This record gives sequence, structure tokens and C-alpha cells, in this order.
Amino acid sequence: MSLNGKVAIVTGSGQGLGLAYARELARRGAAVVINDVNAGTAAEAVALIEADGGRATAVVVPVGSTEAAKALVAGAVEAFGRLDILVTNAGILRDKSLLKMTDEDFDLVINVHLKGTFTCVREAFAYFKENNVAGRIITIGSPTGQRGNFGQTNYAAAKAGIVGMVRTWALEMKKAGVTVNSVIPVAATAMTKTVPYFQKAVEADERGEAMPSFFRHDLGFGTADDVAGLIAFLASDAAAEITGQAIGAGGDRLQVWTHPTAASTGYREGGWSYEALQDNAGSLFGPGALQSFGEEFLPLPAELQPEPATSEAVQAR
Repeated sequence: MSLNGKVAIVTGSGQGLGLAYARELARRGAAVVINDVNAGTAAEAVALIEADGGRATAVVVPVGSTEAAKALVAGAVEAFGRLDILVTNAGILRDKSLLKMTDEDFDLVINVHLKGTFTCVREAFAYFKENNVAGRIITIGSPTGQRGNFGQTNYAAAKAGIVGMVRTWALEMKKAGVTVNSVIPVAATAMTKTVPYFQKAVEADERGEAMPSFFRHDLGFGTADDVAGLIAFLASDAAAEITGQAIGAGGDRLQVWTHPTAASTGYREGGWSYEALQDNAGSLFGPGALQSFGEEFLPLPAELQPEPATSEAVQAR
């Protein structure tokens, strides 16, 4: 089941994960609108897709505002006559621990990730409803939004918010036949290159070799192309009944994330007073009752331990 005749917008698709998504959609037959803030980067992405035999155009605009969202939808319609698929991948990072994070750090990340997803989805859905298109909307979440991560208050808030919006939109869009899901990618990116834990995986990928099985299978960590297949599938007619989901993809692993649900429940006639909570704290909040937070990585096998930095490298930092 191809995507022939479909038109897709992929925000933040000049490079990295977004480019991998755009190339896969194009390979499956969709015409693609490339989006980036850098005109040269966007042009290179378009040329790459065209060299592969696909169709693409570029809309150079920073995602976040309503004006940017309108420009993206207009760009798709002007270039290819319609819109069927939206992938909201655009994002930035401003990682700092809470006391070091400024208002600007917080606002910039929220504007691109959270507000940018909101404005682009609103504009695309308006087009879908007005033109009776059973569209596909694929937002991009993150394990940080699901579990939390040190130094990423802004990013965690944005990614968790995106999944919350997806659940709401699935209700609002169901009657129109539009599906909306969130993909949770776990893949080598510019950010993971700087994390020593992933050194051997990233080095293997850069050499054009398969990542060690420990990363691909045990951790569910892989390449951008490992995620791209899920993006294209969710954009297809085969996924018409899949909506409101958070689906993880990485390496050899695929995961359907649960929605938040009560892990334990206690009842007390008359309610839970301060004294009652103190008396029952052990059973209500004891070992096994409270939930974990943050990503917990498996211990690296000895052969996959990162190489120690050389003195020259240390001096160069």
C-alpha cells in the first residue's frame, strides 16, 4: 500500500530525523514539503529527495507561529495541489538544570516544540475538514516526555504536552476520519553523539556498520531510518484505525506506550485526612507502590564501554 498521490509536510526536515522521515515518505510515493530555517539546508534536502526520484519543495520558515503554519499548508497546496499528511518534527534544545534555565531557554523550546505542533496541527486539520480529507497527523514525542530527564525541564514539558494534545485531538478528529498519533523515537542524533554511553553505537553507524545488538535489541536504540518506517506506516491507509497512540520506535524494538493510569488505589470511608494518611503511609506509598522516573540504562558490556578521552582531546575542549 503506497503513498502515491499523497502530499506530506515534515517540519524540521532539512537534516537528521526529519530528513529521514521525509525521504521515506517520498520513497513510498508521497510528495514532500521540506521545512527548515536555513534555505541552503532545505535546498540540499530537496535535491537529495529529487535525486532519489521523489518530489519535494521547500518552505523556509521557523515553526511556532500561526503565520508559519499557514505558510507550510499553503506551500503544500501551491506546489502539489493538496495536503494529506503532517509530521511535526521541528524542535530545538536548550538543556540546563532548573536553577540555570532562563525564561528564554524555556520559552524558546516550548514555542517550537509545543506551540509549533499546536499551530501546525490546527492549520492542517482545518484544511482536512474543509476539503474532506481523511488526513494523517504524526507528532514527535520523546522518552524524556514519557519519563523525564535531568536538565530538560523545557523539553520534557513540551514533549509530554504533545502527547496530551494528541489524546485530545484523537477525540476531536475522529468524526472527520483524521488520525493523530505521537511517535517516540530512540535514535542516533547530533545530541546522542555527545553522550559517552552511546559512543560505540554512534561510531558503528558513522562507519556504515550495523550497531551492536546490545544497542539495537536490548536498548531499542538505532538509526533514523529505523524510525522512518513507522512514520510512513502511520501516514498510510493501512493505519486508518490507529489514533490517539504514543508509539516508540528504535533499533529492533517497537513499543506502544500506555496512557497514564492508576497504579494503585485505596479507599477509606470519610476520605483521607492528614492523620489517616500518616497512619496508612506504609501501605499507600511503601516499596512497590511509588512509580519510577527518568530513563534507566542497562549496564554497558565491557566491549562496548566508551574509550577514555585522550589528554589532547581534553585540552582541546
